[in-house]
Amino acid sequence: MRRSQRLKHLLNSPQATILMEAHDGLSSKLAAEAGFEAIWASGLSISAALGLRDCNEASWTQILEVLEFMSDSVDIPILMDGDTGYGNFNNVRRLVRKLEQRNVAGVCLEDKLFPKTNSFIDGERQALATVDEFCGKLRAAKDTQTDPDFVVAARTESFIAGWGLEEALLRANAYVESGADAVLVHSKRPDGSEVLAFAEAWEQEVPLVIVPTTYPQEPLERFVAAGIPNFIFANQSLRTVITALQRNLAKLRQTSSLMSIEEDIAPLSEVFRLQDMSELRSSERIYLPSRSSAPRALVLAASQGDFGDLVNDRPKCMVPLRGKPVLQWQVEAFRRLAITDIGVVRGYQPQAVNLDGLRYFDNPDYATTGELQSLYAARDYLSGDLVLTYGDIVFDDFILEALLARDHPISIGVDAAWRFRNRRDARPDLVQTDGIAHPATQSQCNLVRIGPDVPEPEASGEWIGLLSLRGGGTQILASELHRLATEEPETLRTGTLDQLLSRLVTAGHSVSAVHTWGHWGDLDGPSELEAA
Repeated sequence: MRRSQRLKHLLNSPQATILMEAHDGLSSKLAAEAGFEAIWASGLSISAALGLRDCNEASWTQILEVLEFMSDSVDIPILMDGDTGYGNFNNVRRLVRKLEQRNVAGVCLEDKLFPKTNSFIDGERQALATVDEFCGKLRAAKDTQTDPDFVVAARTESFIAGWGLEEALLRANAYVESGADAVLVHSKRPDGSEVLAFAEAWEQEVPLVIVPTTYPQEPLERFVAAGIPNFIFANQSLRTVITALQRNLAKLRQTSSLMSIEEDIAPLSEVFRLQDMSELRSSERIYLPSRSSAPRALVLAASQGDFGDLVNDRPKCMVPLRGKPVLQWQVEAFRRLAITDIGVVRGYQPQAVNLDGLRYFDNPDYATTGELQSLYAARDYLSGDLVLTYGDIVFDDFILEALLARDHPISIGVDAAWRFRNRRDARPDLVQTDGIAHPATQSQCNLVRIGPDVPEPEASGEWIGLLSLRGGGTQILASELHRLATEEPETLRTGTLDQLLSRLVTAGHSVSAVHTWGHWGDLDGPSELEAA
């Protein structure tokens, strides 16, 4: 059944039905999980949750926005506390159209004047609308609805205003004649005598609804036996939240300790469950590229580095740069681009390389071996798409983005601005390419030579130290490492990455070069660290 059908069925059932108050999407979901069959979208509670008074300080569109979140969060019917309809008959017509669009099952309108005030605040001094005027609103609502089962409930405030049983019956009968699907009889007495008297005199087939806020001690069975099977628990969710927040916030302020309330509050896992994060994860597997195709990252960070006392007890990848280790800057850059599987090859002071969430590989012979031996230490990690980087560089995100955007088995990042930056490393990784291709040109150029033997006049840039392997590129590199391990172990032991790239080019493999202009740093010593 549609939600409106379910609500109408519940209201007309002789069995007890409780509409539980909710004031946002989360409280709606919790009410549904608790087993309540319908929700009362309380004007008092929604206003209070917005920090406003229950006297139409929140506009009807603001309330409607909250209703939309509530409706989206559950599949049980919602009856909206529509106050006086936010104006005259025309406002009511527009309200009904908008509620139907948001799959809200019904609205309850009350016979007071706009702007209304909460019934429990000087209720006897509040004026009621004329019967004819309010009946016009009800007829307008019924004439506007397109869903034949949309519920329009009429709420009479006769008892609240002190006008007595006769007026309450007169009004309720007129409201039924004008099309009301249910009648809500409101009372603020500390017992149920007024609503019971009303039920005894009620002769219509239209169902009755009450709000037992001021007489909570009365058993519901008494009202069901009297012909009142429908109850609105109108503000208990809101009051529960207020009590819990007041208590726990006071504890936190007094103790300044999260542990003072940790055992009394829901774990974060429960928050994520209520947000239905599992559904999002399932949908990601359907609509997003497979995580198995997401690149990994491997950082070669085995060397000590020439940083004096800064590396007495840690390698250069853990030297602080503006309060964070260099390695942390790299990890955060990877994670911003959804690269979460990150490996690190350690060597010098491996215990100091201890960031959470990383995979670690060790090269105990770091002092007498080169980059290829460190890479070989992580040979079991060399599969799928992979980004390789030195552990002593930092770079802007767009450089890595440009490299990952190149759909080529092997790609390297090249700084075309090396001359302007006056780069003069002791062992420069100069690059000669068959052109210069910037990501913005959508063109591609390939590596011709790389390493210190490239003549400066023929160099198109300097290798940054970033290498992207896509498709079969990782297998090409891993196969060459394996060949070196079996046929040229000394080359593997002392070799560098640029030498490996040269071998791949000589063997006929294409290596794409992606040129950028600055915005990276090679941290070889204290001066470079300061510049970075």
